[in-house]
Amino acid sequence: MTSRDLARRLLDRHGATFAADAGITLRDKPAPLWQLLVLSLLLSTRISSDIAVATARELWSAGCRTPARLRTSTWQQRVDALGRGGYRRYDGSTATRLDAAAELLEARWRGDLRVLRDEADADPARIAKALQEFDGIGPAGAAIFLREVQAVWPGVRPFADDLVREGAERAGLPTDPDELAGLVGLAGGDDLAGLAAALVRVARRPELLTEDRPAPG
Repeated sequence: MTSRDLARRLLDRHGATFAADAGITLRDKPAPLWQLLVLSLLLSTRISSDIAVATARELWSAGCRTPARLRTSTWQQRVDALGRGGYRRYDGSTATRLDAAAELLEARWRGDLRVLRDEADADPARIAKALQEFDGIGPAGAAIFLREVQAVWPGVRPFADDLVREGAERAGLPTDPDELAGLVGLAGGDDLAGLAAALVRVARRPELLTEDRPAPG
């Protein structure tokens, strides 16, 4: 199996982005970009990705799809939504952080992460630094945001963080972002973000690779 074939197989079987799993129809618009920021914050804690994704869906159901709508919710309503998603260990502090994130986004970037991107000249390192001004978003959370947002922000492509490169190494694929992009076509932002998501899953669960290689003979 060639590297391109393996990349395509991983993409087909495990390449649903975490944003898609969380019910986010990612576009270069303020609301879905805010939702991706929230998901990145949820994924940043020591909790399973399944719980973080389920919790994001609960927040959307509670009406927190935009920073303005989140700010109309009460702290207890956010705690309740976080609890329904299984995010109980961090529900109180995260409910507070979400409100602070919405407040900062509205005050600093007019509620629109595209303003943050443009101020950073679409430079991934500068975007990552700005994202870390949100309480609860550290280097890992910024990397999560960037590897997913590259589907709709061409200026940050190709992006591969340490976890993506670890998955690529385990799979026997190149770890260079440009070479990974070449396996799925650099113009295909969705495919590159999907491959990155698949490689993150491989890094966390190497046994997935045995499902994606043909049996000998």
